[in-house]
Amino acid sequence: MDKILIAMSGGVDSSVAAYLMQQRGFSCVGATMRLYSAERGDACGGRTCCSLDDVEDARGVACMLHIPYYVFNFTDAFRTQVIDRFVAAYRQGRTPNPCIDCNRYLKFHCLYERAELMGCRGVATGHYARIERSGDRFLLKKAVCAEKDQSYVLAMMTQSQLAHTFFPLGELRKEETRRIAAEQGFRNAAKRDSQDICFVPDGDYVRFITEYTGETPPCGDFTDAHGTILGRHRGIIRYTLGQRKGLGVSSDAPLYVCRIDAAENRVVLGRNEALFSRALEAAECNWIAFDRPGARFRAEVKIRYRHEAQPALVEADGTRMRVLFDQPQRAVTPGQFVVLYEGDTVLGGGVIDRSEV
Repeated sequence: MDKILIAMSGGVDSSVAAYLMQQRGFSCVGATMRLYSAERGDACGGRTCCSLDDVEDARGVACMLHIPYYVFNFTDAFRTQVIDRFVAAYRQGRTPNPCIDCNRYLKFHCLYERAELMGCRGVATGHYARIERSGDRFLLKKAVCAEKDQSYVLAMMTQSQLAHTFFPLGELRKEETRRIAAEQGFRNAAKRDSQDICFVPDGDYVRFITEYTGETPPCGDFTDAHGTILGRHRGIIRYTLGQRKGLGVSSDAPLYVCRIDAAENRVVLGRNEALFSRALEAAECNWIAFDRPGARFRAEVKIRYRHEAQPALVEADGTRMRVLFDQPQRAVTPGQFVVLYEGDTVLGGGVIDRSEV
């Protein structure tokens, strides 16, 4: 009987994933990743994943399923690979996606190494996505339930990782998942989904960054596109592209953050129309549907998690790509991930480097 390590966050999704893998005949081992330490002031209480309550929820489900359960200490890796990247991005005037970094460096790297040491065939998670094999290649596909699809946050997975991953919820709707949990008597059947960044549960990432670094971000100038000073900002980490609220600059028309110049410590403001870009460039590209893409191809492109995919022409060159949209897109944000689709298949993705008018 093949042994599988189940990534159990304490939520209903990963709990049902464990149950379904057991029903498929696998020998399951439950594991929760400990990602921050209370003594460092990183504990997040009960509002997000990985709290002490979540550990107890995961342990309780594992007990009901009669499977071994472990808590793995990945605090050092989480600090260097997720929190430090998060802080550095904001200080560079970029807007990061720490959940993708957590998947990329923790769940599908550190946890995989631990699974291999334990003699497991692979790892199963509660993500809503699907993996299909096509010849010698593994394809990442959208979940059947479009509202819950999480393929966007999985676009940096490698062929080796996909070959040893199971997404048992890919064919389910959320209400079906909760029904299964209720039928099995899981204590977390009605538990709400985690929506916050686990290490910033109150959403105040500026406070988190200042406390984490011990530094107050320096003030600087708000300017227009021509360099005319419009006012003073309170530190570039407080702003992201498309932001309108909290600027404190008076104008005869609404102003938005259109660019963040970290080198000059200035924030460029403009009207809504200045936020639209026809193209973007991305780095750190990961290709899933092929080893190397053709030089030019068509795709449907998402520039953030809740963005509706848009048709575009892609020019790829190894680990970089340029995306030319059929229609200009609003607030193409450096630091966010761009993910390419063909129908329900993920072609690949990368980190947005810059946008072009």
